[in-house]
Amino acid sequence: MTIQLTPAQHAILAKAINTNAGKVEWFPDNIKGGARKKVLDGLFNRALITPDGQGWRVAAEGYDALGMKRPSIDTIIGNAQAPQGAAADTDAELEAAVAQAEASFTPPAKPLRKRENSKQAEVIRMLQRPEGATISQICAATGWQAHTVRGTFAGAFKKKLGLTLTSDKPQGGERVYRVA
Repeated sequence: MTIQLTPAQHAILAKAINTNAGKVEWFPDNIKGGARKKVLDGLFNRALITPDGQGWRVAAEGYDALGMKRPSIDTIIGNAQAPQGAAADTDAELEAAVAQAEASFTPPAKPLRKRENSKQAEVIRMLQRPEGATISQICAATGWQAHTVRGTFAGAFKKKLGLTLTSDKPQGGERVYRVA
């Protein structure tokens, strides 16, 4: 299975591999600020890059995504000219490098807040009932307008929380929504 990369992701990985020994230091001119963070988060979430002290380095899967040969362990830790008897030193240095990377790792995104007494939690409970909920019932319970309820379905529930909502409309009745 080949990994689909955006043109920006492909360019960043290729430049890092070909000119910076795998260290991600260059970005296209049109990738700035929040877009740069999104590209890095996308690469990290797909395990194509890994934290490297103060920055990022192309992971083995990043080399695979571009169809390039993975670097040897000696190249990764900077001992390309290590003597053959230095296998024990290489293992110790690799473990030290891994420990340092794990110690400096910070998750890329904040976890979602979940409050049991929020209006959003109340709407989710209503949608989880066997009978579901109508837009007018949700409006009455939350004080929201109908367009706010529909927007919450599309934005917060489907996109952010990943919930699958179903709806059906009984003959002559109001549309009923449920969490699938």
